[in-house]
Amino acid sequence: MPLISVIIPVYNGEKTIQETIESVLQQTFTDWELIIIDDGSQDSTLEILESICNDRIKVFSYPNTGLAASRNRGISHAVGEFLSFLDADDLWTPDKLAKQLAALQANSNAAVAYSWTDYIDEESKFLYVGSHITANGNVYEKLLINNFLENGSNPLIRRKALREVGEFDTSINRVADWDLYLRLAARYDFVTVPFPQVLYRVSSNSLSSNIASMEEQCLQVIEKNFRQVPTSLQYLKKHSLAYLYEYLTMRSLEGRQTREKSLVAGRCLVYTIGYNPSILKRRSHLMSVVLLKILVGVLLPTKQAQWLLGLLKRN
Repeated sequence: MPLISVIIPVYNGEKTIQETIESVLQQTFTDWELIIIDDGSQDSTLEILESICNDRIKVFSYPNTGLAASRNRGISHAVGEFLSFLDADDLWTPDKLAKQLAALQANSNAAVAYSWTDYIDEESKFLYVGSHITANGNVYEKLLINNFLENGSNPLIRRKALREVGEFDTSINRVADWDLYLRLAARYDFVTVPFPQVLYRVSSNSLSSNIASMEEQCLQVIEKNFRQVPTSLQYLKKHSLAYLYEYLTMRSLEGRQTREKSLVAGRCLVYTIGYNPSILKRRSHLMSVVLLKILVGVLLPTKQAQWLLGLLKRN
């Protein structure tokens, strides 16, 4: 029986699934099974999966139901004592499973080991570093403010802990990972592997690219969880909302800037300042740059806005 079950949900992942699987095959820790849930793909994903011959890989196909439901289906097939999830366009460094397992074995009170994240583009080239936050032990309060694990391809989780808190909430598909981490953090310790071992792919088709949907479902997670926290922690809600809208502001300003995206960024910035007015003084330079980008994007046609923003960036 394998010690670790790796679960990859995939929907129309023909461009990246092969490389993602390779990052599992290249793990220095080898006592694993790989469960791939094909979520009703309409491209050549299934053909690619069927061409890979490896006894440790199991492929299951279902009608399309979404990421969270596919992860839950993977859990139902898993037999490992530890579980780890990997999205079909993300990558792991070869030592990811080995170091996370060692961290959990050295910390018997911890149920979750997570690593730092860095970001790559559609060609798997490095874009920028992630937040690289280190939080050990009781991380519940910090996790209420923001998902510092950053994505669903990150942690290694003890199966018994996952059984205790329940599976992914399919009603909040896009950010069901944050909700699960919060349920785990409310009961168990976390441990950090302080190395960038998760490579998160940024693409126009990524789930997090839809700002409106991301906002709606993050708000659902915040409301759901703050209904359950003690009164002494309710003050954290405004910090959580401020962080969410700061994040959405920055995401709205990524890539090609259009008037529509700039208006979204402007709305999110207003909420950010409303929930955290001190950000104007504490991060005055960043806020000035953000406001300038928004104004340029709103007031100028797209081509002129892109030209001016590119000129400002070079200078």
